[in-house]
Order: sequence, then structure tokens, then C-alpha cells
Amino acid sequence: MKILVVEDDENIVIPIEEDLQEQNYVVEVATDGEEAKELVDVFDYDVIVLDVMLPKLDGISLCQQLRANGCQTPILMLTARDTLQDKVKGLDAGADDYLIKPFDLEELAARIRALLRREKTALPPVLTWGELSVDPNSCQVTYQQKRLNLSPKEYRLLEFFLRHPRRMFSRAQLLDRLWSMDQIPEEGTVKAHISSLRQKLKNAGLEFNVIETVYGLGYRLRESP
Repeated sequence: MKILVVEDDENIVIPIEEDLQEQNYVVEVATDGEEAKELVDVFDYDVIVLDVMLPKLDGISLCQQLRANGCQTPILMLTARDTLQDKVKGLDAGADDYLIKPFDLEELAARIRALLRREKTALPPVLTWGELSVDPNSCQVTYQQKRLNLSPKEYRLLEFFLRHPRRMFSRAQLLDRLWSMDQIPEEGTVKAHISSLRQKLKNAGLEFNVIETVYGLGYRLRESP
């Protein structure tokens, strides 16, 4: 899952980024409203964490512009203002949730998970493929109730395909969704991580490749046995 954090205060954004990355989210950061708007125009995000007070373009105006342009990505607004009028203003601008500074990182993560559960495709709290299970809340993967040790990228790939069971993705699309801009890997990186994930799943006892290759097009989740 890919999250855009729009915040210009390093004392706030760095702990948020580190905490979300530890939970296997792909995190990108914008420090002003105009930069954030440019990123949303180019990339797809699962959640936007948006501060109200921003340089160049404030959070309220950015939220209004995104909604006017048809952006349906869940938006969690951050603000130091806690009056009812400010909350109403943020929600009326198109925000889905509102969190007052200072806040606890655990609460922020819980609110992000709640927004993800509200997506159009209502997802179960635990994603399954046969006897393979992925729990997004704990980031644990099990097969036949035995825990698998996956790298963060392997986990993100597996969770991503389980969340999009009927879609096919090219390597370029996977790079866009599961890697941040500052990493800029080559497309061969995707192939290497998928190969490593397949091997670990095979070692755990799965007979079939969970992620199948559609030659010349990309990858997709195999139908559950």
C-alpha cells in the first residue's frame, strides 16, 4: 500500500515516515501543496495524509482541488486547530478523517487502516489464498498456520496481489505502486523480488506459484485452489 504524506515539519514527517515504513507501507513525502498536487497527478496512492498549514498551497485548498479533479483517494487531514469550525471546514473540503496535533503514531496508523477498509472493494481484515494468509494489521504471513519470514518488499508484493485478485500489473506499474521515487530501481528488480517470494512460498509447501507470469504483459494472482 502506498501513502503520500504532505507535511513540511521534519519533526512530524520523519517519525510518521519511519513508523509507516516499519508497517510495510510505501511512503512518499511532499513538503508543500503544489508538490503534492503534482505527485497525485502522476502517481496512484492508497491514502493521503495531508497537513492543513502548508507552503505554496494550503491543505484545505489542495483537498478541494483534488476532489474537484475527481481524486477519490482517502484523505486524512492533520491540523493543530481543534475547533469545531475547523473540523467542519476540513471535512467539507473533502477530507475523510481529521486528526488533531499532537497525535500518537499508533492512532494515526489505526485511522489509516480504517480508511483503507472503507475502499470500494470491501476487503476482509485478513487476506487469504487457499491456506495462505496475510494479516495487514500485524504484517504477518502464514501458510497452514506456520509463519513465513518475508522481506518488506516480498510482503508488499504478496499483499498487493491479494488485494487486487483479478488485475494484471506490468513491472512498471508495480514499481510505481510499491517503490518510492527516491529508490528508482530497474524493472529487473521486480522480477528478482517476485522470484524470491515464489521460492519462499515454495519452500513453505505451496505447490503452485501464487503470482503467475503473463508473458509480455506482467503478473497477476493465480486463482485460488
